[in-house]
Amino acid sequence: MIDLHVHTTASDGTLTPGELVALAREKGLRAVAITDHDTVDGVGEALEAGSRLGIEVIPGVEISVDHKGGEMHILGYYFNPQSPYLLEQLNLLQEYRNQRNPKMVDRLNQLGLKVTLEELEGEAGGKVIGRPHLASLMVKKGYVRTKQEAFDRYLATGKPAYFKKEKLTPAEGIELVTKAGGLAVLAHPKYLKEAAQPQQLAELLEELKGFGLKGIEAYYSAHKPKETACYLELAGKLGLVVTGGSDFHGANKPEINLGTGDGNLLIPDELLRGLKRNE
Repeated sequence: MIDLHVHTTASDGTLTPGELVALAREKGLRAVAITDHDTVDGVGEALEAGSRLGIEVIPGVEISVDHKGGEMHILGYYFNPQSPYLLEQLNLLQEYRNQRNPKMVDRLNQLGLKVTLEELEGEAGGKVIGRPHLASLMVKKGYVRTKQEAFDRYLATGKPAYFKKEKLTPAEGIELVTKAGGLAVLAHPKYLKEAAQPQQLAELLEELKGFGLKGIEAYYSAHKPKETACYLELAGKLGLVVTGGSDFHGANKPEINLGTGDGNLLIPDELLRGLKRNE
């Protein structure tokens, strides 16, 4: 069993990289990819833990890019985590996040929800601060009952405290991974507007492939069997590598389990061999 899409405390997960690798061993996984949002800060610790515990750890990242059909995420695998170009661009993406955070805090204060940047930074505890940390802080302060309520009422797109952050284009996100020596993969395609029409999705994948996209995440916690079958068919037609992952975040997504997602996810081990063949 493998899981090629997981998050740690380096971004918006609740387990440290070492704890996550230990959990992977406990659950019988043979390999796990650390794919934190816009950062590789957790990769080193995870690699060390993997070496110690006998779990294969794949360096990874998840990059949010701008797309007319909604936010698109690009997964990167097997890149050089010390690439100067990669680190420079990821620092830029983190700066975009940092520019948005004060705006969200100010808006919440205007709405009568008293939170501070210092409290938000303490809640995150790491370098990458995002909306999930703000939602968690709002729960702790009693402004909402759940993190989902925080998004539904204040933080989701179009809600009062939402501010769009600057992002790379899909071509730039793919180039970022490729220039660092890695493989770029389209994450959870079902969330794209084009996914409703397989022909439109095929056309989008052709365009992304022209930018250097190498794969598609066909196996995913929220994908229904018919959707997975569609993505597998498109991958075969377009010559794309197939990957899969749970999108595990620990307690921030308690319904998603490492390796098995909602309990029905099964990611074939041979997907890892496919990734390696395309390194």
